[in-house]
Amino acid sequence: MRTRNEEPDAESVDTVGTAPTVTPPPELRERAVLVTGGAGFIGSKIAAALSPVADVTVYDSFESGDREAVPDGASVVRADVRDEEALESAVAAADVVFHEAAVVSVERSIETPRESHAVNAQATLALLDAARRHDTRVVIASSAAIYGQPASVPIAEPDPKRPTSPYGLEKLAADRYATLYHDLYGVETVALRYFNVYGPGQSGGDYAGVIRVFVEQALSGGPITVHGEGDQTRDFVAVDDVVRANLAAATTDRVGRAYNVATGRSISIAELAEIIREAAGSDADIVYTDPRAGDIERSEADVSRAVEELGFEATVPIEEGIRETVEWYRRQSAGE
Repeated sequence: MRTRNEEPDAESVDTVGTAPTVTPPPELRERAVLVTGGAGFIGSKIAAALSPVADVTVYDSFESGDREAVPDGASVVRADVRDEEALESAVAAADVVFHEAAVVSVERSIETPRESHAVNAQATLALLDAARRHDTRVVIASSAAIYGQPASVPIAEPDPKRPTSPYGLEKLAADRYATLYHDLYGVETVALRYFNVYGPGQSGGDYAGVIRVFVEQALSGGPITVHGEGDQTRDFVAVDDVVRANLAAATTDRVGRAYNVATGRSISIAELAEIIREAAGSDADIVYTDPRAGDIERSEADVSRAVEELGFEATVPIEEGIRETVEWYRRQSAGE
């Protein structure tokens, strides 16, 4: 069972050496911080950013998380998020929780919806209830998957929620519970709706994992395979920017709210393939294959609420983020 969260539909491992270069805000210095899924793609980078200044505890089952991704100096709780006794104890000791643990595969949620629900929705509810008892702030990893097929873009936070998978529905439940626990019980909560997170250390998955697939294809000489005509658009956001959004959420006064975490700019999958081919210095052919059934055609976030209320704006251009990602995978392939 995967008990960590990465980008929606992405299975991310092998995160060693990918700590973000993010400066923690002074409000988090010497605070007790819990990162569930702290050995995963995003969670490990949140832990790494905070470990020099805060008392960080990583909570992870390590069934898929990478023990070596846990930063030096962080305490470790090896447990599943469905273990309510262990979770309660960890939350009780924390001032702030970054809740990144999840089953993150849409396909897996379709195959085993009850198992996925138990981790993504039920365990999140248990965490929020523990936070209510112990006066702990919670930053929850939500997802753009809650919107489903958008009627129009850019997508703003109040727009219709029509998830098309158990995963999306579970994330919507967690997202809404976060707001409800603030409104009913005064718990300081923030839900961050990640769009397509990418960066060094990520692997597998849907339209975030496609970056790794394209990179591997480009570095091996190709071909780079694109589903359909490649005109599907996605809002790709670098993992370092996602870490910054989490730190902003941990210190904001605007709690009880949900925020899109994205760049507010989208590119097509065909453009993405070209950017990766150029970054890799590859002459690989780009080949167009059959489209995928049910694929979302357009996705782009309205980020004005995050900019105005959270004080967060993505800063990593896609070309720069892709270059860093390509170089990381190149080093991994060389065994460095």
